[in-house]
Amino acid sequence: MVNFTDADEDLPPASPEEQYQDLLRALRRRRGFGLLFVRCSPVEAEKLVKQVKQDLPQKTIEVLRFEEPIDNLYGIVQDRPDCQDIKVLFIQGLEYSFYKYEETKRQQGWDSEAIYSYSWKGVPHILNHLNQHRERFRDDFQICFVFLLRSFSLNYFIHRAPDFFDWRSGMFDFPSKSEECQQEDCQNQSLNPEYLRKEIIAIEKLLEAEHQTPEEQADLLVELGMLLVAAQEYEDAIANFDQALEIKPDDHHAWYSRGVALSVLGRLEAGIDSYGKALKIKPDLHQAWYKRGNALSDLGRNEEAIDSYDKAVRIKSDFHQAWYKRGNALLDLGKNKAAIQSYDKAVKIKSDFHQACYKRGIALSELGHLKPGIESFEQALKIKLDFHQAWNSRGVALSELGHLEAGIESFDQALKIKSDEHEAWYNRGNALSDLGRNEEAIDSYDQALKFKPDFHKTWNNRGIALSDLGRNEEAIDSYNQALKFKPDLHQAWNNLGLVLLNLGRKKAAIYSYDQALKIKHDDHQAWNNRGNALSDLGRNEEAIDSYDQALKIKHDDQEAWYNRGNALWKLGQNKAAIKSYDKAVKIKPDYHLAWNNRGNALSDLGRKKAAIKSYDKALKIKPNYHLAWNNRGVTLRKLGQNEAAIKSYDKAVKIKPDYHLAWYNRGVTLLALGRNEAAINSFDQAVKIKPDYHLAWHNRGIALRKLGQNEAAIESYDQAVKLKPDHHQA
Repeated sequence: MVNFTDADEDLPPASPEEQYQDLLRALRRRRGFGLLFVRCSPVEAEKLVKQVKQDLPQKTIEVLRFEEPIDNLYGIVQDRPDCQDIKVLFIQGLEYSFYKYEETKRQQGWDSEAIYSYSWKGVPHILNHLNQHRERFRDDFQICFVFLLRSFSLNYFIHRAPDFFDWRSGMFDFPSKSEECQQEDCQNQSLNPEYLRKEIIAIEKLLEAEHQTPEEQADLLVELGMLLVAAQEYEDAIANFDQALEIKPDDHHAWYSRGVALSVLGRLEAGIDSYGKALKIKPDLHQAWYKRGNALSDLGRNEEAIDSYDKAVRIKSDFHQAWYKRGNALLDLGKNKAAIQSYDKAVKIKSDFHQACYKRGIALSELGHLKPGIESFEQALKIKLDFHQAWNSRGVALSELGHLEAGIESFDQALKIKSDEHEAWYNRGNALSDLGRNEEAIDSYDQALKFKPDFHKTWNNRGIALSDLGRNEEAIDSYNQALKFKPDLHQAWNNLGLVLLNLGRKKAAIYSYDQALKIKHDDHQAWNNRGNALSDLGRNEEAIDSYDQALKIKHDDQEAWYNRGNALWKLGQNKAAIKSYDKAVKIKPDYHLAWNNRGNALSDLGRKKAAIKSYDKALKIKPNYHLAWNNRGVTLRKLGQNEAAIKSYDKAVKIKPDYHLAWYNRGVTLLALGRNEAAINSFDQAVKIKPDYHLAWHNRGIALRKLGQNEAAIESYDQAVKLKPDHHQA
């Protein structure tokens, strides 16, 4: 309770409702001049005025609210045009005049000790005015004046305006004991440093006053602590709460507010302990359960946090913030469905709760419910159009649905609102990369890195875009940057291996894959890629071991089965190779590469007709697959179907005119048919494309010799021998 000092004898130990009824009776009966004093907080004052106006409609009731110091209340009242009509006049804000008085003393060089030791000897101008003009107030105004005062303001009247105060007709006490009212009082002014400074001065002055009971002092210390919290002076606030708790250890307000200050300072364990003390005293303090949940959540103790939020909403079922935070904790635990239910509760209570709509969208998107997720993001944006996170997340969901252009538009909206949002730049880059617009993607990644240079994901994806453009050395630099910031990023090690393999640096590529697998042993893609590098080095047995590891992790990896088949084929193990290709096409029936290579293995086994069927499968899937047309031609020639073979080669060179092998094979087939001039034309095409192709030169010589062009034939043989000196046939 706030100190009334000498005035305490006037206050009966009545409940707030009894006090209000007494005040109402006093106002109803009062005719003409009167002085009433009411002790209350500014929040309670507003509620009181509103209630009195409703309960006394027959009275003309007005309010004078001051937000600046005044020296002459009489003149202000007299100058009102409705002065003669007013029956009850509430006066609020006189404390601003007292603040001014105290501030003047400070400006004159008085320190705090001198100000407070000066006790009540000084008198603010406004109180001098009231003392000197009390008879004029009585004689000139037929008004009942009701002074709404904080505790310290009332003490100014008691000690410094006794003449005026002695004429009081009654005093009434409406102390705000509700934690929520105390918080509201501070929060309403939390953005006004001037207000907080004045309030702190006022409470500090009251603490210097004599004749306080220990309980009154404890209450003041708690009130001062709350003001210091609002002023963000948390250490001082904690010191005040600690002093209050030494006097009054069962003050749940002090324990709760102490927890708030500790939590803001990051001392979460101590904060949780304080909330626990408050809840032991007052188990139905829903705000304490809520704040305790927040602290536990910040510590990553989400299960315990959810228990706290459950307690909060059990006490106050419409506590939308608690439902929202409960949803966040569930989301962090991966319990998305339960999180969505919590967000739904929050939005049902507060339909314009944009954060809850947004988080609901995140939870839905993570479950793969992308369309409902987008609807949630759009609901958030209807409420708050400049909510850049919602625009960004909407863009991600649209991109995942394949609506890449719409996704980019969403990212652009996010960046219009917050141009330094690195995640939006990153996601925009991903969408552009998926569209094949790699140059633009790199520009977006560069923007992301401008605002967050250590964002490893951006460096990695930038490397992918550079690699797709064939800018391999730059890609390597990007991957190295990603690994500089996150050495255990297995994706970057794997991608680095791919680029090194493209550059022919096979051993370095294998080292990269080994690093990726050291970090993530079950990365089937790294095992597969490692196998490819080993196979390129001719280490096919080791390559097969790598593919087997990939398939142990992901048995339905068609690429690993395909690559395994290739390694087996290189080892001459055609039957085993065919089994691997069969696995690949069973998983992916339209896998044209596997059908083609299966044909090669069948052909090598002498199963020519089965091979042609395999090539036909490949060509049905991909009619412009020049390799399959060439291989089909080779097999047809082996079957003696030379005309059909030539048609296959014709298809191959029509699709890829610079395909020297098809030109060569076409020439060989024509040569077998005795169509030597046509054969020479084909060999000419082959050596034009690949001048160092000794077999084409050799067979060209044969065709020329058959035509009797021996000089030209010798020149062709010489060219073959020059390119390959050990080519004894030439």
